Amino acid sequence: MKGFPRISPYGDRALLVEFSGDIDPETLGAMQGFLRRLTAAQIPGLKEIVPSYSSLFVGFDPFIWPFSAFSARVSEILEEKDLPFDSPSPVKRVPVVYGGSCGPDLSYVAQYHRISPAEVVAWHTSAVYRVYAIGGFPGLPAMGIVPKEIETPRLAVPRTKVPPGSVALAGKQTGIYALESPGGWQLIGRTPLLFFDPSRTPPSRFQTGDRVQFYPIPERDFAGFPSLDGFGRI
Repeated sequence: MKGFPRISPYGDRALLVEFSGDIDPETLGAMQGFLRRLTAAQIPGLKEIVPSYSSLFVGFDPFIWPFSAFSARVSEILEEKDLPFDSPSPVKRVPVVYGGSCGPDLSYVAQYHRISPAEVVAWHTSAVYRVYAIGGFPGLPAMGIVPKEIETPRLAVPRTKVPPGSVALAGKQTGIYALESPGGWQLIGRTPLLFFDPSRTPPSRFQTGDRVQFYPIPERDFAGFPSLDGFGRI
């Protein structure tokens, strides 16, 4: 995309490296490549890297690096060829109870697209999503890209309280509310798995770039579903 990637100041001790203005797999791939190179460079004074949908926040120690020198070093790494990397990570599968009290907006999404609730579930579970960002609320993995057949706008009035484990849609995105929080995404289901534990390192079950696929389970299995990966249940 014209004008990208680009580096901009973000205060006096951080940079914002932008790759595009869109959510798409090519942007995510470019960001992941740069993140690998930046991490491998082991730059002294590099304090924090926070990925978002199409950009990376890069924080540094201004007592080690003058701003212009750090920016120049990051620019050098940005221009380097990508590091070789292994084949894509395994798909992480997420069990979901769709509809009913677990997914109160499933019927609305179906009506919006003039399809059945079962078809919404079929479309939602047919895709393998990439995690574009962790945030918005602690541990919330924002994923894409949702099939066009079920792209749905956010709620006009956000809810003041969304249960943890809620699986939701918002435009091109799908995601999981890791903690109880306010939210304006369309709730179509709920998973019994825990996705954020501040006592763990890293605290989120998912990381940016992970591949994820949802699959349906009956409501009777929700309460007894086994914990996975040591994170436990909600």
